[in-house]
Amino acid sequence: MSLLIFPTLINENAQSPMIWKLASRLFVFIFLLSSGGIAMAEENLMSNYKLGVGDQIKVTVYEEPELTLDFVLSDAGTISYPFLGEIKVKGMTVSQLERLLVEQLKQGFLVSPKVNVRMLGYRQFFINGEVKSPGGFAFMPGLTVQKAIALAGGLTERASRNSFSIVHDDDPSHTPQEAELNTPIHPGDILLVEESFF
Repeated sequence: MSLLIFPTLINENAQSPMIWKLASRLFVFIFLLSSGGIAMAEENLMSNYKLGVGDQIKVTVYEEPELTLDFVLSDAGTISYPFLGEIKVKGMTVSQLERLLVEQLKQGFLVSPKVNVRMLGYRQFFINGEVKSPGGFAFMPGLTVQKAIALAGGLTERASRNSFSIVHDDDPSHTPQEAELNTPIHPGDILLVEESFF
């Protein structure tokens, strides 16, 4: 049943509580289904997120408090972990890091380690060009070009309303890619807002 016919349905059946309840419940169901789908897509995106310099993570080893620690990835993309020393984790997902720590802790340290890695904070993204407050900002899941511009105080009078480019942090060539207002921003990305020539 389309949401567009709810008002007609409700008006024509105003005397029927059962129809009203059915329509209301269907509306709530569709709303929750839609919200859940958006949240699930965002969750899937972030589950494949690759760690980078400046990211903050928490490593928890159950029943091993001395091995439960917070880390900020160094400029070399590493963390210094007890017993294991320097570990290069840049480019890994949290799931991959969990598996690596389990494998290495099993080698003479723990019999059956239970490891959990979660994000505490993401590295900054950057916005330059025709915005009122250019610079680096804290990343938040769900960030888009439009939201990034808002964080930077909005566009200047000289800014183009439709000319944006992004240099993705994980692009070795650092080639600017054209972007739109709804284009996602990722941690470490550089967003450039062009000047309008008209």
